[in-house]
Amino acid sequence: MHLFADIHQTEHEQVVFCHNKDAGLKAIIAIHNTTLGPALGGLRMWPYETEQDALNDVLRLSRGMTYKAAVAGLNLGGGKSVIIGDPRKDKSEALFRALGRFVESLNGRYITAEDVGIDVNDMEFVFQETNNCVGVHQMHGGSGDPSPFTAFGTLQGIRASLQKVYGHDEIGKHSYAVQGCGHVGYELVKLLRAEDAKVFVTDINDEAVQQCVELGCEAVGIDDIYDVEADVFCPTALGAIVNEKTLPRFKFKIICGAANNQLATEAIGDEVDKRGILYAPDYAVNAGGLMNVSIEFEGYSLDRAMRMTRTIYYNVGKIFQIADDEGITTSLAADRLAEQRIAAIGKLKLPHMGRGHRFPGRERNGN
Repeated sequence: MHLFADIHQTEHEQVVFCHNKDAGLKAIIAIHNTTLGPALGGLRMWPYETEQDALNDVLRLSRGMTYKAAVAGLNLGGGKSVIIGDPRKDKSEALFRALGRFVESLNGRYITAEDVGIDVNDMEFVFQETNNCVGVHQMHGGSGDPSPFTAFGTLQGIRASLQKVYGHDEIGKHSYAVQGCGHVGYELVKLLRAEDAKVFVTDINDEAVQQCVELGCEAVGIDDIYDVEADVFCPTALGAIVNEKTLPRFKFKIICGAANNQLATEAIGDEVDKRGILYAPDYAVNAGGLMNVSIEFEGYSLDRAMRMTRTIYYNVGKIFQIADDEGITTSLAADRLAEQRIAAIGKLKLPHMGRGHRFPGRERNGN
């Protein structure tokens, strides 16, 4: 493990290793950048094969959150936390409350939320130890499960992509290959089917696939999704699935989904562009969940959350325009948009909003 070399390369501000023997907690919190505000990013629980894998994941994901918040126009920085463990058998109240105490010790520099392997019930335990978490139950003034908003935001990204490629944004006129039928994937499928779109689905969970089939989708094999004759590929599972092995099989005109880090490498992004496939940068597309929970800072409003999430259509369109104007890939255009905003706000030397930030209408039981 080359911790300081990794942090130097990724420009992280702080990495915290969290261990509590009694609770069985082994976790890492990574704060990437707080120029725009406190670092916000979800808590992921995953049975990583090695501690290095966990470190790599949290560094990569927290950096992505910085760019996501910047492109979304939010006054937030990027962070992430991961728990090393199997979410099917290793969860406990003690585990999450121990994690909550580590979050609380950061004094508002990091705000957590639910992510892969975590649900709103787990966040209830975290919330007992710290007010620095969002996506908590509505009874605490929170917004609950962010998945529907991530899916709705992804739909806005799809509309912007259709407009760019086909000159219209009518969902029902096209076909979609959705990889991953979990919380976000299922919500996205529901939105696509509500427009009477043709949808192909796949997932390692047969029950999740069956739910989508009952909505009128066509199920395909895990590996067969890359060969589907569809207009839009919608990755909604884990990342790096657009790679040197899968890309040559694509017949899609658009890649637009909710998964993080969809491109395996920068070189793959260049190859996607050369093949004439439009890539909607993932962190711009999947920002709906982040937008939704960010509203909790000022008192949650569903109407405001929906209105903000619709701006993803315009954000993605802006990225496409930058790519055209500068003759660069859409992934590079998204990075430039984020970096320019961070640099501009950083020069203003505004007071930091993270420490001591208030959440209106919140009450929690805890020490």
